[in-house]
Amino acid sequence: MKNYKLGKMEKRFADLIWEHEPLSSRELTELCEKEFDWKRTTTYTMLKRLCDRRIFQNDGGTVSALMTKNEFLAAQGEEFINNVFGGSLPKFLAAFTGRNRLSEKEINEIEKLINEHREG
Repeated sequence: MKNYKLGKMEKRFADLIWEHEPLSSRELTELCEKEFDWKRTTTYTMLKRLCDRRIFQNDGGTVSALMTKNEFLAAQGEEFINNVFGGSLPKFLAAFTGRNRLSEKEINEIEKLINEHREG
């Protein structure tokens, strides 16, 4: 199973790439120096880490995403539900709604999603 958890700086770094991609690795090092006060080697170490996890790629000096931010967040949510609730969305919703009241608007949005994804 893939690891879709990001530390605080990994998340900030990923958000920076998603916001500016595609960009050259040189542009990325310059952005990271400005935003995080990082040296070039720190940027490349972090980039390699996220490339190894198949979130981004550095192809010929051009850095781009292999997953959109939304795809990443969806995979992160799936991983959480699989690890904590045995892959059961109903168990997750039961735990969530047991501690949080849903508004009428939220209930309607969930019902709409269910209807859109109902097996035919």
